[in-house]
Amino acid sequence: MDWQGQKLAEQLMQILLLVFAVVGFLTGYITGSFQMMVLTYAGGVVLTTLVTVPNWPFFNRNPLKWLDPSEAEKYPKPQPQQPVSSKKKASKK
Repeated sequence: MDWQGQKLAEQLMQILLLVFAVVGFLTGYITGSFQMMVLTYAGGVVLTTLVTVPNWPFFNRNPLKWLDPSEAEKYPKPQPQQPVSSKKKASKK
């Protein structure tokens, strides 16, 4: 799954869970059954999981382009930087 696919999966998950929460609440309210509300929401969670967790092809529309190993050797690796101390000097007034 590429970066855009991860973003899409996250958005789909949030939207589907919100929709199924509202549908579950309305179902429970109309039928007067807490059990029906929970079952409706649980079904929505299962459906959301089946849509967002597997690596479906539509999540791989923007693959990353990696450098060949020979190209990567041409560029130096970044070196870790030393932390900069932030000691303040006392100013005279």
